Amino acid sequence: MKQAKVISANEMKRLLAVVENGKHSARNRIAIMLSYYAGLRVGEIAALKNSDVFDKDFNVKDQIQLKAAYTKGNKARVVFVSDKLKREIRAFAKSVSNLVADRPFLVTQKNTPFSPNTLCQLFGKLYSDAGIDGASSHSGRRSFITKLAHSGISPKVIMTLAGHQHLTTTQRYIDVNDEMMREAVEVI
Repeated sequence: MKQAKVISANEMKRLLAVVENGKHSARNRIAIMLSYYAGLRVGEIAALKNSDVFDKDFNVKDQIQLKAAYTKGNKARVVFVSDKLKREIRAFAKSVSNLVADRPFLVTQKNTPFSPNTLCQLFGKLYSDAGIDGASSHSGRRSFITKLAHSGISPKVIMTLAGHQHLTTTQRYIDVNDEMMREAVEVI
């Protein structure tokens, strides 16, 4: 089974440049960032409501409680929001004219909620426009998991953050390339 491409730092810069110069740049950027910095699946991003991301005073929450209905395995989980992602969410919130707690976090140009399929198509278009072959809506998630693994984070922690039930599932997400293997042998 072909897997989504893990995004390199240079590809991420290129992707963000495409997003910045396109329509709905703030919305598209935060969709990418939720995938890349939190490992969210496209369906989970599409399901988010403002109340999931912001507290009652519209401050960014430290944790996003994903409801079971939002997740692939139908099991609720906690997503920890890094400082980088908090800054991205705050920047996005400034671009929204009227934050309402029970409204979708991301909306289409017609001001309707994204379906997972529509958001998946948007990701595909953005990656294509950036000239990143093999990337899909799952690329941010794979990049998140791979970066954690190569940063020495415990496999159990990565598995929990990803919302996987089995470590073997998490292991399939981790990318390995020649550069990583060269760096690994230099540690000894």
